[in-house]
Amino acid sequence: MWMVYVCEEEKKELGRQQAPGSCPKCGGKVEAIDVETKRRFCFLPMCFNIKRKYFCTVCSRRLVLYY
Repeated sequence: MWMVYVCEEEKKELGRQQAPGSCPKCGGKVEAIDVETKRRFCFLPMCFNIKRKYFCTVCSRRLVLYY
């Protein structure tokens, strides 16, 4: 008999703020969103991350920051 382990990812939005710049596709305003991610393996917490993601407010396109 095989056992199946459940991996679960929970995302929670921490906050939003306006970011500098404009969308290269439509020229709309850019919004920065802080997202907290928790990963669990069989109900045990394994990983905890906070990331900042950028989106256009007009076309809802995800933007990537290049250094």
